[in-house]
Amino acid sequence: MLELKDVCFAIQKDGEPLNLIDEVSLKVPRGHFMAIVGPSGCGKTTLLKTIAGLNEESGGDLIWDGRNLAQEKDFDPAEIGYVPQFSIAYDQLTVDESIESATRLRVKIKNFKELDNRIDRILEETGLAPLADRPVQVLSGGQKRRLGLAMELVTSPHLLLCDEVTSGLDPRSERDIVSLLHQLSRTDGRTVISVTHSLAHLELYDSILVLHEGRVAYHGPPEGLTHYFSVDDMEEVYPQLAKQRSEKWQQSWLKHRDAYYKKLNNRRDDLIKKGELSVPAEVTAKGNESEQTNTESALLEDPDASQQIMREAAELVRTPSVVSQFSTLLSRRWKIFFRDKGQVFLQLAILVCFPVLVALFSERGNENVKKFSGIDEGTIHRIEEGIEVNQSYLSVGSAVSGIVMFQVVLLSLMGSNNSAREVAGERMIYEKEKFGGIRPSAYLGSKVVFLGSLILIQSLWMAIFVQQFWKFPDGSESGFLDHTVFLVLVNGAMTFICLGISSLMKTAEQSSLLSIYLVGFQLPLSGAVLALPETIEPLSRPFISAYWAWSGSIDSMNPTYRNAIDAVTETSFQPATSCQYLLIIHIAVGLIASYIGLKRHHWD
Repeated sequence: MLELKDVCFAIQKDGEPLNLIDEVSLKVPRGHFMAIVGPSGCGKTTLLKTIAGLNEESGGDLIWDGRNLAQEKDFDPAEIGYVPQFSIAYDQLTVDESIESATRLRVKIKNFKELDNRIDRILEETGLAPLADRPVQVLSGGQKRRLGLAMELVTSPHLLLCDEVTSGLDPRSERDIVSLLHQLSRTDGRTVISVTHSLAHLELYDSILVLHEGRVAYHGPPEGLTHYFSVDDMEEVYPQLAKQRSEKWQQSWLKHRDAYYKKLNNRRDDLIKKGELSVPAEVTAKGNESEQTNTESALLEDPDASQQIMREAAELVRTPSVVSQFSTLLSRRWKIFFRDKGQVFLQLAILVCFPVLVALFSERGNENVKKFSGIDEGTIHRIEEGIEVNQSYLSVGSAVSGIVMFQVVLLSLMGSNNSAREVAGERMIYEKEKFGGIRPSAYLGSKVVFLGSLILIQSLWMAIFVQQFWKFPDGSESGFLDHTVFLVLVNGAMTFICLGISSLMKTAEQSSLLSIYLVGFQLPLSGAVLALPETIEPLSRPFISAYWAWSGSIDSMNPTYRNAIDAVTETSFQPATSCQYLLIIHIAVGLIASYIGLKRHHWD
């Protein structure tokens, strides 16, 4: 049984608390189908989120099966299902794959047979069996609503909360969804609460909760709605509500509540007697049908009774391990990636074009640095030779420094493209899955492995491809290997820093914009082109990944080329080992920011 006792939810406005939900009290027994209706802005969705625990109540008590959710154990993820207004499925997956993914992430499955049986049962229960192989992106609005319900039913929740699941549907689809919710409330003692703006099909609900300015104006059987508000038609309820303040309606309801609750009790008794409503086995075991009916009726009147008899109708499913969730998330991410033709094409285009751009400048970088011949043929010859050597130093040093920085900046751009939208672009789906029991560590782990694969492919290909046109200026293989390591590290640093930004930002647009700015400042603030003022350089340098990758690669070259590069830039080089440590710190900071962002609540 679900019971609300003077529940409030307040926000701060102009420094003062404003109650969006104000002293809401009601009781909803198991196996009950309730609608929450009211004008726009009356607090319907806010109340639903407060029940779900997405909004923390600022006052009152929220009790489920006899336990106070604020003081005792909160909802188990398997105990509750929440169907939001937005789609919670990926367009690239099929209906069957979406339900399979939800099942693997939320239910510990013993074997493939159990998995298939659970999926088949849910497909049949929601009427999606004929659409099992159809991609989500081609589904109609009503079919997507059914899929959202199906993905919540994988845990067989005892409390199902639905937020505007009929919004925007045609009349037939709307009735189909309401009828489906009605059927779901008639099995396993499941309580279903649905927020709706529509006043159509109210006869299918067991009770109607009418909210006005965050307060209860009515909670009773559908047939009592027009009588209570003294109107002839359901559509006249909202205009009637506007005729007086919510305080008046709340006071009126408190006077008439017992009479309407008695009607609810009688209606529930009739459904149980007719066998149209199933109740938990614990209740059935209490005695004969008469005793059972009396017990069920008492649930609306005696809160202590619910604590003794309304327990779990069935054992809750167990949540899979972190490793199992990680494996499912990683497999799903690769599947989505390869089915997104636009993303695959973009990655291939970047992978081909960026190294080619660097190779175009390789000719100047392959020139040898001229040295003094040591032959004394007179002062004029020494002056001319000195000019040629200096010009060689400037030309080769500028070319080599530019090629290295070009590689570094392009890989930084790749890193930004890899992850700027990785979390923010699917934020709402992730928040919904986290509500359903997905662990942030499993989610982050899957992103790290997926992005790490892209980092290695991009960086190694950049290094190997460019090496065919421009030999890294070092006599041994170690210099090229060190350079390759720095390319991997700078790509990793920018990828995971942008992943952290994506995790902390609320929208994909914010994340993309900030990531672009971050990459844009890498070149000018690195000092590789123009030396920064001495007052700014020590402050900015620790945060510029491009500088450390460029400096580390330059330090890995032989002294001749380091001297040539030193001749064209005033920026000093740092030891390669120090550069590696700094880039590793950047990666660690990005991962820490990612985890903090994933742990934070970003539902809205």
